[in-house]
Amino acid sequence: MTSDSSADSDRGSAETVEFVSGTGIPVRGNDIDTDQIIPARFLKAVTFEGLGQFAFFDQRFTEEDEEKEHPFNEDRFRGASVLAVNANFGCGSSREHAPQALMRWGIDAIVGESFAGIFQGNCLALGIPALTASHEEITALQDWIDEHPDGEIEVDVAAETVTYGDTTIEASVDEAQRRALVEGEWDTTALMDSNAGAVRGTAESLPYVTDEHLPGASD
Repeated sequence: MTSDSSADSDRGSAETVEFVSGTGIPVRGNDIDTDQIIPARFLKAVTFEGLGQFAFFDQRFTEEDEEKEHPFNEDRFRGASVLAVNANFGCGSSREHAPQALMRWGIDAIVGESFAGIFQGNCLALGIPALTASHEEITALQDWIDEHPDGEIEVDVAAETVTYGDTTIEASVDEAQRRALVEGEWDTTALMDSNAGAVRGTAESLPYVTDEHLPGASD
């Protein structure tokens, strides 16, 4: 997997996400909700660390922990970073653990027919581009991945294209989200940190903020 992300020196640690490439993994089916992506019983963890192993857990294992047929169990898809899905992916509850689990499994980009809005927003907060294409184009991509599990897929966020084999398709992303990824504005925490001087300047101008409460006062 390779990802074209860079830090702008004028903005400190805020990263851009313009290009992602890697092998793919197809997960077929419409209306795959966040409870299927990460079952509720795994949300009790104090941090997100280790969530990747529980991605699609109930779809991958029986109650006796025996493996079921599922792409996330197949050795040929180990190391895949581009997930190809169908319609209304990530619907259901708004749990941010769903894209966290996918990211920690190794997913850097998702291409699908459509996504639930909150899920897509949660992906953006992690710097994971979620692009959409038609049913026919996604089906063709999934079929190609099945036939070429080691084949490279190139996701160009800036140009809104997905290239695999000899095929390039147009894959759109919400313009505000595309701009946030390409311009490095998706990571709001990093953006605030890289603009710490401006934040402190604004805080100093507020009459109700005392010196001990200024950003960096405890450093």
